[in-house]
Amino acid sequence: MTKRHEAKYKLDRRMGENIWGRPKSPVNRREYGPGQHGQRRKSKLSDFGVQLKAKQKLRGYYANISEKQFRGIYDEAIRMKGDSGANMVGLLERRLDAMIYRAKFVPTVFAARQFVSHGHIKVNGRRVTISSYRLKVGDVVEVKDSSRELTLVLEAKALAERDVPDYIEVDHAKMTAKLARVPAPGDVPYPVMMEPHLVVEFYSR
Repeated sequence: MTKRHEAKYKLDRRMGENIWGRPKSPVNRREYGPGQHGQRRKSKLSDFGVQLKAKQKLRGYYANISEKQFRGIYDEAIRMKGDSGANMVGLLERRLDAMIYRAKFVPTVFAARQFVSHGHIKVNGRRVTISSYRLKVGDVVEVKDSSRELTLVLEAKALAERDVPDYIEVDHAKMTAKLARVPAPGDVPYPVMMEPHLVVEFYSR
């Protein structure tokens, strides 16, 4: 499991956007970057800078997965038929940690990674501890009986600021979720605009 070495809020401030849509993000109060020089007027980004920022933002959103994993997802996406940017988003949303976050079983994507690695999740009745596990359409994800009353799970249920997207079928009474289809980028409820086509341009330079 990749460790998160930098503060989550720091990434928000560096991007200048509340990329997870959290009510306590510092960007809600001030949009300038961190540090004593954060309020200086920013120069216009080059094409490379724009593409790099798009990559950092998309990669950061999914719990700041490692560069090696993210590059591997790009490599797989360009081998698939259709739009490579849309393929990337589809592959990212099929990750197990992304699925249980979308289903509101946990409050954050970072908590989702830890929740999976600690053995609280089953896929099609079998325990899975790999957060990057790739789900297929029709797979059923379930929170273990012994984990359903954890504070983390109860906290996630009470969250009002995000809804479960329609490509996931959730039964919160049974704590199960099924991937109904692979989403297109427009189906994914990102709090801010993601630009996967710029990520493709970044890697294909």
